[in-house]
Amino acid sequence: MTTAPPKDSPWIFGRKLPPLGLAYVAASLENAGFKVKIIDNYMLKMTDDHIKSEVKRLKPEIVGITCGSVTYQQCIITAKAVKDVLPSCKIVVGGWHPSYMPETMLQHSEIDYVIMGEGERAVVELANSITEGADISTIAKIAGVACRYNGKIVKNSSLPITELDDIPFPARHLLPMDLYLRKMEFLSVNPVDTMNVIRGCPYNCAFCDTKGLWGSKCRSFSPSRIVEEIDQLVNNYGTRGIYFIGDNFTINKKKTTEFCDLLKRSSLDVEWICDTRVDLISRDLLREMRDAGCRTIWFGVESGSPHILKKLNKGVSIEQTIRTFKLCREEEIQISCSMMLGIPGETVDDLKATSNLAKKLNPDWIHFNIFVAYPGSSLYSEVLKNGLYDRLEDFVAYVKTNEFDYEMLLKLQRKFLRDFHRSPRSIFRKIRRDGFLKVLRRNLLND
Repeated sequence: MTTAPPKDSPWIFGRKLPPLGLAYVAASLENAGFKVKIIDNYMLKMTDDHIKSEVKRLKPEIVGITCGSVTYQQCIITAKAVKDVLPSCKIVVGGWHPSYMPETMLQHSEIDYVIMGEGERAVVELANSITEGADISTIAKIAGVACRYNGKIVKNSSLPITELDDIPFPARHLLPMDLYLRKMEFLSVNPVDTMNVIRGCPYNCAFCDTKGLWGSKCRSFSPSRIVEEIDQLVNNYGTRGIYFIGDNFTINKKKTTEFCDLLKRSSLDVEWICDTRVDLISRDLLREMRDAGCRTIWFGVESGSPHILKKLNKGVSIEQTIRTFKLCREEEIQISCSMMLGIPGETVDDLKATSNLAKKLNPDWIHFNIFVAYPGSSLYSEVLKNGLYDRLEDFVAYVKTNEFDYEMLLKLQRKFLRDFHRSPRSIFRKIRRDGFLKVLRRNLLND
C-alpha cells in the first residue's frame, strides 16, 4: 500500500499518478503465485480505523508499505495500525527512504523487514521465505533485505535486475485507475498513462538520490517490450498518450531510435512525452522521436547561474540548454522544463539569473521547484552538516541561508511564475498554442 504526505506538506499538491513501483512489485508477486491487493492510500485516503477494518477482513500474512522521507511518520502509523489488529502479520517497507536509511525503519518494532533498492525479486524471495516458515537466519541472507538478527540490524546489498524484460507488466488491474486524472497539459489527447522504462543513472547531480535506489548503471526495457506494454495500455485502458517518467530516456540513442521505428511500424496511434537531458539530444534523434509521436520533452534546466550549475554537478552548460531548446523549436517538439530555487550557496542574484534564463528560453511549460533536502543526495549532507535549514521534518530539511529562507523562496517562486507567464513572448506562444480566449480566461482567473 501507499501512504499520503501530511496535509500541510508541499508535496500534497503534486500530480497524483499510479504508483508504478508498487504495481511492478505486485505483478511479480502475482506471477509467483501470491494473491495480492493494492491499497493506494495516496488516492483513497483511508483512515487508520478503515485500514484496521480492511486488515481484519483480509487477514493478510504480509503487508507491504511504500515509504518516502516525506511519508515516514504516516508509514509508521500505518504499520502500527496493522499490528494492532493482526500482530502476526509481517510488515515489509520499501521505497526511497527505506533504501537509504533502513535503520530508521527497523528501529520501530512494528517494521519486520526492509526492501532496499529494486523490489521485484527481493520481495518474492522474502514472501516465499515468510510463507514457508523459513528461519530468520535464512531471511537475513536475502539480497536487498534488511532486518533485525541476533540483536543487530543486518543489511544485504541489492542486486540490480540486469534483464528488465523478465519483470511482468505493472499490475494496473489492481489500481483504482478510475480515480487518476489521466490527463496532461503536455499532450493534446487523453487518456494519458505513465510508463517507467529506464532505471539507473550514471550522472552525479548533487540534488538527486536516484542512484541509491536504481544504481549507477543505466538499464532499460527493450524497445519491443516497451511497445508491447503500450499495446496493452491501448487495448485494456483506452490509452492515447504516454508519459515516460524517468531520467535520461534518450541516453541510448540506438535503443531510442529502435523504439521509435517499432512504434511507427505498429498500428498504435499514441502521443508521448519523455524526460531527458539537454546533452542527450540531437537533431536527427528529435526527428525520429517526432515522427514516432513525441510531442513534448521535459528537461531539468535547474539554474541560470553557471556557478550554481557547477555546484549541482549537472554536467551541462547554459549554452547547451539554449542550443537544445532551439533544436526542439525547429523540429516542432514542445518543451517543458524545471528550475530549482534555494540551493545552498545561492544568492538572490543567482535566483534572478534563473528567472531571466527562464524568460529567455521561453519553454511551453515551466516549473520553479523549491529545493528541499532529503536523504540520498550529497546536498543533504551539506545542509545538515552546516545547519542550513530553518525547519527539519523528520528527515526532510527546508533550506535557509543568509540570503533566503523557505518563506522567501515561496514568494520568489510565485513572483517568477507570474513574471514568466506575463512576459510577452510567453503570452504570444500560449496564444498560438491554446488560442486567445483560453489564454485570456486563464490569466484573468490567475489575477
